Amino acid sequence: MRDKFQGLLKEIQKEVLGKSTEIEMIVLALLSRGHVLIEDLPGMGKTVLAKALARVLSLKFKRIQGTSDLLASDILGVHIFNPESRKFELHEGPAFAELVLFDEMNRTPARTQSALLQVMAEHQITIDRITYHLEPPYFVIGTQNPLSSDGTFRLPDSQLDRFSIRLSLGYPSQEYEVKILKGEAESALNAMVSGPDLLLAQKESQTPLVDDKIYDYLVKIARQTREDTQLNHGVSVRALKDLICLCKSRAWLNGFDYVTPDDVQKMAVTCLSHRVSGRHLTNRFLQEEYIRELLRQVPLPL
Repeated sequence: MRDKFQGLLKEIQKEVLGKSTEIEMIVLALLSRGHVLIEDLPGMGKTVLAKALARVLSLKFKRIQGTSDLLASDILGVHIFNPESRKFELHEGPAFAELVLFDEMNRTPARTQSALLQVMAEHQITIDRITYHLEPPYFVIGTQNPLSSDGTFRLPDSQLDRFSIRLSLGYPSQEYEVKILKGEAESALNAMVSGPDLLLAQKESQTPLVDDKIYDYLVKIARQTREDTQLNHGVSVRALKDLICLCKSRAWLNGFDYVTPDDVQKMAVTCLSHRVSGRHLTNRFLQEEYIRELLRQVPLPL
C-alpha cells in the first residue's frame, strides 16, 4: 500500500511541476483524515492540484467558488418541494462529495464559512433539522487569498483549527515555469488508488508507534504557546492530535514503524502556525517563523 502512495506522489508531480514537498504535505493530511488550507495568490495552480489529486484517487470532486454573496445553502444544499410526489426532496450542494475544493473561502462572510464546520469535523450535514451522514473518505481543500487582498474576510480561529495544515504553493522556479508555459505538464493522469485502498492506507498510516518522550515533546511545544502572553491563545488539543497523526503518516510513508523527532520538526510549522495569533503575528510568514523559533527553543527528546 505504501508503494502505491509513493507512486501517487510521482503521478501528481507530472501535472503539478516543481511542488513535490507541497504535494507530499497534502497527501499526508489526506492519510491523516485531515483537511488542508492553501494560502496563496490567484493563479498558482491550487485548482489544478486539487483536480489532479481527485483523479489519481478516483474521488468524486466538487468545487465551490467563494464570493461575498455565497449562502450556506449554496454549499450544503436545500430541500425543494416536488409537486408530483408532494414531498420535499434534497437538492445536494457541492459539499456532498468526497474531495471538496472551497476556493477563496475568505471572500465569503463568516456565516457561510461556518457551513462546512460540521461536515469537516463529523462527516455529516444537517439541513432543515435532517442530518445526512457522508461515507468516508471526505477531504476538504480550502484556499484563501492573503488578508491584504481586497474583499477578504479573516477566517475565524474555529475555522482555522479545522485544517490540519496550512501551506502555500508559491511561484514555480524559472525551470518549471518555462516547462509550464511550453505545455510540458501532463494532464492525463492515471488513477493510482481506489476508495477502499485509501481507507486502508488511512488506517495503516496510523500504526507507527509514538514514544512517551515524543508525547512530552509535543506537549512542551504546546505549553510554550499557551504561556506566551503576547499570543491571543495557544495551540489547541486538536492541533496536537493532528500533529501526531501527521507525524505517524510521514513515518509510515517513509517506511518507518515509529515516529522520530525529525517527523515533528518537519510537520510542526505547517500544522501549528495558522493556530497561533497575536498583534505581532500579522501574516503567515511571521506565524511560521514564530513556530520555527519555538522549535529551536524547546529541547529535543533524548
